[in-house]
Amino acid sequence: MDYKIIISPRAQKEIENAIEYYALYSVDAPVKFIASVKNAFSTLEINPFFRILYKNIRVLKINKFPHSLYFTINEDNKTVRVLSCFHNRLNPNKRP
Repeated sequence: MDYKIIISPRAQKEIENAIEYYALYSVDAPVKFIASVKNAFSTLEINPFFRILYKNIRVLKINKFPHSLYFTINEDNKTVRVLSCFHNRLNPNKRP
């Protein structure tokens, strides 16, 4: 059975900020970023059991962009809660 994706307000804001940033420099980049994020969400719906980074927080790198999704899994409810869409080149101390 597929997992349901729940996006936190923080992750939603970070995704929106990335789209706005890419829109400043390219017409194609925001569209490709959105497609990559949707692809990552589709992957998480099918199989969310990726590398555990810290305690129960897992991480999935977004293809072709320097961002990663940080998320937790609730196996009882079959949900994946996306906590953050973090830019990998930012200060690692700010990582969720």
